[in-house]
Amino acid sequence: MTIKHENEVLSDLLQTLQINILYAHLTQVSAEWRDVDYIPEYNKLYFICEGEGWLKIGDEQFYPKPGQLCLLPAYTQQSYSVISDRPFLKYWCHFTATIGPFDLFQWIGVPFCIDIKDNLEMTRLFQQLAALYENKSIIARIREKAIMLEIISLYLEQVPIRILQHRSEDMKRIAFIQEYIESHLNTGLKIEELAKASHLHPNYFIAYFKKHFGVSPLKYVNRKRADKAKILLTTTALSVKEIADLTGFVETNHFAKFFRKETGHSPSEFRSTFS
Repeated sequence: MTIKHENEVLSDLLQTLQINILYAHLTQVSAEWRDVDYIPEYNKLYFICEGEGWLKIGDEQFYPKPGQLCLLPAYTQQSYSVISDRPFLKYWCHFTATIGPFDLFQWIGVPFCIDIKDNLEMTRLFQQLAALYENKSIIARIREKAIMLEIISLYLEQVPIRILQHRSEDMKRIAFIQEYIESHLNTGLKIEELAKASHLHPNYFIAYFKKHFGVSPLKYVNRKRADKAKILLTTTALSVKEIADLTGFVETNHFAKFFRKETGHSPSEFRSTFS
């Protein structure tokens, strides 16, 4: 599978990304700050403001400096400790970033410790995240997710991203399923057909699909039908009947009802509004 293809598959999976912030604070760590060889079920980010310390993430050791951001991924053995009388002053957060049953960083591998290009911007984001975490309002829960996504995005923009090797077989199967669905949207796709093409029992296929895509096969296929219809409505002069045929609907009325349910617009309204 090419890197471009892997990125396309992961991009589709990221539509189900769920962010949950467990803790977010600014802390002057104590002289007792230490833990060895434990495996958390959540990710951690440390943004170092001052001081010195030691981290071990997997088999790699780090001595982060002020201005560096460190990622300690979930389900990875790690250790940390003070090393001098100048312990870290750091912003830190614990969070999960799940795609179906897996964490984002169980899919991708990235460098664990990087120099941040814009310290002021990263400081501002962590200040906001820590303040929102302390705020118990509903709006704060929404805004903290947006800030967390911005921090993760800034991190990933600065590093090479690779699909982890132990996920490559899953990635290939997911890519096959995606491609099969895309190339058969003009037909009446059935679960049994998808399962057979994937060499899986129908019951196992449904469970496998929900596990990796975060939605049922039917919901996913409907989303793809709607996406294809939107593109055809706004980029071609094809009639609504022709578009219905190309997205797997025998009856135009059935297509129109489906499209309104998915988008809130009739096909004609959508075309006139967004073309």
